[in-house]
Amino acid sequence: MSGLLALLDDVAGIAKVAAAQVDDVAGQAAKASAKAAGAVIDDAAVTPKYVHGFAPARELPIVGKIALGSVRNKLVILLPLALLLSSFAPWLITPLLMLGGSYLCFEGAEKVYHLFKPHTPHADGQVMNGDPSHLEEQKVAGAVKTDFILSAEIMTIILAALEPGQSIWVEAGALALAGLIITAVVYGGVALIVKADDFGLWLSRVGRLSVTRALGRGIVKFMPLFMKLLMIVGTAAMIWVGGSIVIHGLHELGMHQPYEAIHHVSVLAAEAAAAAQGFVQWGVTAFFDGIFGLVYGLILTPVVAKGINPLIRAVRGQKAGDAGH
Repeated sequence: MSGLLALLDDVAGIAKVAAAQVDDVAGQAAKASAKAAGAVIDDAAVTPKYVHGFAPARELPIVGKIALGSVRNKLVILLPLALLLSSFAPWLITPLLMLGGSYLCFEGAEKVYHLFKPHTPHADGQVMNGDPSHLEEQKVAGAVKTDFILSAEIMTIILAALEPGQSIWVEAGALALAGLIITAVVYGGVALIVKADDFGLWLSRVGRLSVTRALGRGIVKFMPLFMKLLMIVGTAAMIWVGGSIVIHGLHELGMHQPYEAIHHVSVLAAEAAAAAQGFVQWGVTAFFDGIFGLVYGLILTPVVAKGINPLIRAVRGQKAGDAGH
């Protein structure tokens, strides 16, 4: 009997430890997920274009395929790489994070640049002319590749946001849970976005009351504006988060400007504010982080256009030539 009681006591102790671990994983995942806001908003803003031109009945299946590809990117490829990085090369996290922040600054600044200097859009009429199933596979593959870049940035941000000294199981659990939460939020939101106009159209046709029919028409008219607003918010978030990542990375690597200058200005602004000092300090910091991110991204734009992109095309052309031989 005493042996049984001791066993039950041990089981209870193990359960308490497991519950604490689960609670720790959930807390770490929630906090880390919030840090990835910029990349998440951009992901939600970018993905709907991949279902443009397909029949309404195929929109949700396409979003579902992209979501599954995103889960595979995060859990099968990026999660093990993140754990290896955390265990054997933690010093690489900050440089990789800064590389991802630079990518966010470049992407956001390029979108701002094209607002003032529009470029000729790529032809996208092949959906109507080609084999729908083959084109669907191409679109999904392209979306999953784009998601891989954003997911890598998201997982790196999550990894950097985790508290140091955690066990590998807590890190793995927090990374996996945060990755799944973000994927569900992003692609659940995308599913709602791409079907909102269809719902509005249906409501305008079958609504029994004039109010519901008017609501349906309002949804249809509002969705293009909403997509523009989402793109603007996503671009601003990319620039802000990217700038913040690069500034904090420079600070951690020993280059304390512009971090200290921005911090000093934000503290002065908070002290001058009569109320909501914490919000004022955060807002001033975010503003200057965004200004830095925009300027930095605009500097990167010609570097990428005239240096990196031609190099990539040359390498691809060389590989294609080798394959032809």
